[in-house]
Amino acid sequence: METVAVGRVTLPGFVDLQVNGFVGVDFSDAALTAEAFRRACRELLKRGTAAFLPTVITSPLQRLERNLALMAPILAEDEFAGRLLGFHVEGPFISSAPGAVGAHDVASVRHPSVELFDRLQQAAGGKIRLITIAAEVPGAERFARHAEAAGVTVSLGHQMAGQADLLRLVAAGATALTHLGNGLPEMIHRHHNPIWEGLANDDLTVMMIADGHHLPESMLRVYLRAKGPGRIVVVSDAAPIAGFPPGIYQTLGNTVVLEPSGLLRNPEKGCMVGSSATLLDCMNHLASLDVLDLDGLRQVGFANPLALIGLTADDVDTTETLRYDPVARRFDLRG
Repeated sequence: METVAVGRVTLPGFVDLQVNGFVGVDFSDAALTAEAFRRACRELLKRGTAAFLPTVITSPLQRLERNLALMAPILAEDEFAGRLLGFHVEGPFISSAPGAVGAHDVASVRHPSVELFDRLQQAAGGKIRLITIAAEVPGAERFARHAEAAGVTVSLGHQMAGQADLLRLVAAGATALTHLGNGLPEMIHRHHNPIWEGLANDDLTVMMIADGHHLPESMLRVYLRAKGPGRIVVVSDAAPIAGFPPGIYQTLGNTVVLEPSGLLRNPEKGCMVGSSATLLDCMNHLASLDVLDLDGLRQVGFANPLALIGLTADDVDTTETLRYDPVARRFDLRG
């Protein structure tokens, strides 16, 4: 890292493993076009994200295949080399239970299937790097072993898994927890629930949405104390309307309200529908809490995400950099 002024240092932009869309472009939309996908990627990459995984969520299988096949060649274009690192497939192999399914389309939820994984990976040109499944559903163990053997990181989320479920899936190759603390019912058992069990399992890295809305400050602090910065990955879970002003929108199959505070919610379901934040926003919120030094922030926002999907800094174009002011505890784009 280069010192550029008293008290200021530079570092690469951040690596986001969960981006559902941006500036009105939904990566899971049946009408997604190649140019809309390029436009969304260009806009996000201007805003402090060095690299990311475009994410598709629970949808009809034919749509997932279509969109992965549409986006896959673009990942290989020179413009996006070292910036678009592969895909995160979040669902459809998740829990259909109310709350656990979150904002996903319950009608499109499926049990984990090795055969369907192979179809999706073929459509994606072998570029799926991360897949989220529920640990407790039938077929999860066989699925995890198969995906892990194919070089895909298996994360557990949108689930009602208990300790035994997590232990089985860790033994089968799962290594992470998708946005822990979210994708859950409002009411869960006070002792036996996926949050406590996930924090207690030393083999699972926690992905957490640090946008200031998905998790309260107290939970962010507890996650860091339980796991340490070495086993935390910050994600944005950016929704397709991230980058838009407050208002009422249709996104990810939901009618949502984007409040002036940045909270993005479905008032009918009583749940959040992704985030309106970029990863830079999330990292600035985390930095403001003064719970990590610069090395720790760089770890959870850059090094750990890459390591989780089997990559290193050499795999990322780090031409663009951010400036960090340790007094203000804030990252800014270098002008």
